[in-house]
Amino acid sequence: MRSASLRTHIAFKLATALLAVAGSVVLMMALTRLIPGDPATVILGSRATPEAVAALNARIGLDKPLIEQVLTFFARLFSGDLGEDVFNGRPVLGLVLGALPNTAALAVSAMLTAIVLGVPLALLSARWPGGKGDRLIAFVSVGFISTPSFVVSVFLLMVFSVTLRWFPVLGAGESGDLGDQLWHLVLPTAALAAGWVGYIARLLRSSLLEVLSENHIRTLRAYGVGEAKVLMKYALKPAVLPTVAVLGMGFGELLGGAVFAEVIFNRPGLGSLIYDAIRTRNYPVVQGGIFVIVLLYVLTNVIADLSQSLIDPRERDRLVSGRGS
Repeated sequence: MRSASLRTHIAFKLATALLAVAGSVVLMMALTRLIPGDPATVILGSRATPEAVAALNARIGLDKPLIEQVLTFFARLFSGDLGEDVFNGRPVLGLVLGALPNTAALAVSAMLTAIVLGVPLALLSARWPGGKGDRLIAFVSVGFISTPSFVVSVFLLMVFSVTLRWFPVLGAGESGDLGDQLWHLVLPTAALAAGWVGYIARLLRSSLLEVLSENHIRTLRAYGVGEAKVLMKYALKPAVLPTVAVLGMGFGELLGGAVFAEVIFNRPGLGSLIYDAIRTRNYPVVQGGIFVIVLLYVLTNVIADLSQSLIDPRERDRLVSGRGS
């Protein structure tokens, strides 16, 4: 009975995720049709004959009603077919999988950087709440949160690459040279991580202060346990739990935010792939790339949600005892 309740909870989350992905695909395909300019005319040129335009529209599937295009997309999806590149006929799935590692590396490095910097800032703020350091960290954090990543990208590029020339301007580094690739990754990572450093710092600080106000923490202090030990050993772990789900959402958003960073820093990846496809009206590549990003976004949220449910003792006990999903 208990395992059945847990399975029901997981099945519900997965079903919700599939519905979210399906709805996103429908919305994506509807919005791509609103992009100005006829794709066939953009691809073939203004001098293309009506017959050539009609043939290309039929090849892409744009000659069919939207609902039929959606159903065709899902039918092909079950066989692992995301369509073909309009220009060279290459499978879109291969193009997307080839670009995904660069985007994933950027998103992972940005999230790790945000955690490594955000958690100590939260601990410092919670250790001396209301102090000068807390106010300074709050000011910096809110500044990071409110500044879009593409603005930070341009600023870092202009200052550290163009003016100071400390970091390479564009690209992802020489293939096979890990050191050069990591060096090219520094600025895009900093641009993507900046907002999440502030967000993690503020969220974890708030959670820490809530835990520190509980009765068992006051009891520990009454017994003479040091404040640093109270903070690190007894308060940090329960305070991190509400942050887990946010980190899952954050990783999904970082995948989307990588689009701007890859375009600005001219890095190969899903962002550059989708941007070039939109510019050339290469709809199959646009749809395939966005679908993979949406899928990863939803899956990371589901994994984070399930992880929080299993890590949190109260939520885990509720699930295994069968008291609802």
